[in-house]
Amino acid sequence: MRDYQGEEILVISRELFDELGSFQGIETDVVRYLEAILDPANNFFMDRGKAEEDPSFKQIIPYALFHHNGRYLHYTRGKSGGESRLHAQGSVGIGGHINPIDERADPLGRETYLAGVEREIDEELNITGGHQNRIVGLLNDDSNDVGKVHLGVVHIFDLESDEITSAEDALANLAFQSAEDLKGSLHDTLETWSKFCADELI
Repeated sequence: MRDYQGEEILVISRELFDELGSFQGIETDVVRYLEAILDPANNFFMDRGKAEEDPSFKQIIPYALFHHNGRYLHYTRGKSGGESRLHAQGSVGIGGHINPIDERADPLGRETYLAGVEREIDEELNITGGHQNRIVGLLNDDSNDVGKVHLGVVHIFDLESDEITSAEDALANLAFQSAEDLKGSLHDTLETWSKFCADELI
């Protein structure tokens, strides 16, 4: 088991996910799932090391796509990234875990979740200009060990400017790409979640 140095992350039970209606790929009925997932009665923080090895829990992961004038931000995952199983793969999603540092007045509720989203983005990207953030779907992939323990919430950030740079080494070769390239020449290089997004949401 990898040492995550005691990091705690927000999870729900796999049982709750199955009750809501488990799926493979993209689900766009956002309200139905998010209301239950972000209900403090249904989620809690647990040790990440244990969560990574236990598919009876789903880690809640915001997965943000960045859009400007018909193009989407694309990068290659570097070796310094937190998930070694995804190194060197292409991605259109920026995201991470929700941690106790994100807790707001509604412990483990919507405000805590959104605070975690903003923190993750600030840690990983330098964005020039304003943006609008909307939630467009959820991601699930039970076909591999990474996917079995994660549940993604897909955000699209519509950017006022394409002036954006990486704030950490884990995001390499940062560039905006057309929808055609993401569905075409780059598609085979993408991690699974990004393939789902390219196929269904881009």
